[in-house]
Amino acid sequence: MTALTINGLAALSAAGDRPEALAERATALAGDIHPGVPVGGIVTEELPRPEGHALLDFDVRARLGRRGTSFYDRATALAVVACGDALTDSGLTVDDTNRARVGVVLGTTVGSLKSTSDYTRETLVQEKPYLVNPMLFPNTVMNCAAGQAAIRHKLKGINATVTGGPLAFFNALRYAGNAIRRGYVDTMLVGAVEEFSAHRAWASASGPAGGEVPAGEGAAVFVIGGGADSVGRTTICAVTTGYGPDGTAEQALTDCVARALHVAGAAPTDVTLLATSETRTAGTRPQRAAALRALDGHVPAEFVLSRVAGDCGAATPALALAAALRLPADGDRSGLILLTAHGTDGGVGAALVRR
Repeated sequence: MTALTINGLAALSAAGDRPEALAERATALAGDIHPGVPVGGIVTEELPRPEGHALLDFDVRARLGRRGTSFYDRATALAVVACGDALTDSGLTVDDTNRARVGVVLGTTVGSLKSTSDYTRETLVQEKPYLVNPMLFPNTVMNCAAGQAAIRHKLKGINATVTGGPLAFFNALRYAGNAIRRGYVDTMLVGAVEEFSAHRAWASASGPAGGEVPAGEGAAVFVIGGGADSVGRTTICAVTTGYGPDGTAEQALTDCVARALHVAGAAPTDVTLLATSETRTAGTRPQRAAALRALDGHVPAEFVLSRVAGDCGAATPALALAAALRLPADGDRSGLILLTAHGTDGGVGAALVRR
């Protein structure tokens, strides 16, 4: 099987515009929960709580200029900037010789929930014949962020968006791996994005964890390529998904982790970091329990992104991986990172990454 290596990465989050910022915040918190910050300056609608984990100082025009960015929604802006930062980190120069072999796949929950809701509202409140601003419509398309990223960075390879909430990043990794292994592209920008808005804040507050942590936002993108020589490089060893309906999801996740270990040819003791996408930070935590069963008593260090950056929805596993790969110099940089996810519909996923 063709090895899949991570050749560059980027992460934008409430902790900062560098992936190291998330790890540094986690180290500073030492297991405590970051309470979030007042977000009234960027959201005018009523919120379930005044705090959130948003990029308060993010300005896409300052990063990319005014041209072509005027009608970006927040999710698109975050994704386009993160894709550019990941390309820079990888050192890959995109030109006419390779742009057709570089693609993009992004994971999301529903795209921009705010854009879709705002456009729908316009069709209800505007006078007939529904005088809706047509410039609002492109942002309602789920593929808007990935499409705009390809346009901005002139990438002509495969372009796709996959949904799945907490599983979206896992789905994107599998999609990218298939595209590379089948020879459709040489390189894929793979990531996930979620924006902060009143719509998402309310959705998070009514979720399974009952808004235990504030809603967050962010984008993480990885430049992934295929190649036989992966020695000394960060490697994606396995990505598995499954489904456990009617209360069987926890066991399904245990099976997912076990399959990932088998595919990677790894032992439970090879896992040195467990990164879950749980938004529940206390009490019963099904993902952690399921993973530990598969690890047969081995208890690795743990990283819970929601404690650091809030409920970032589909972007949670991607942000967690970015942070784990850029731990401070005194952190443990060896072994396997185990990512897990559990959707509300019973979908589950696991991934193993060797750093």
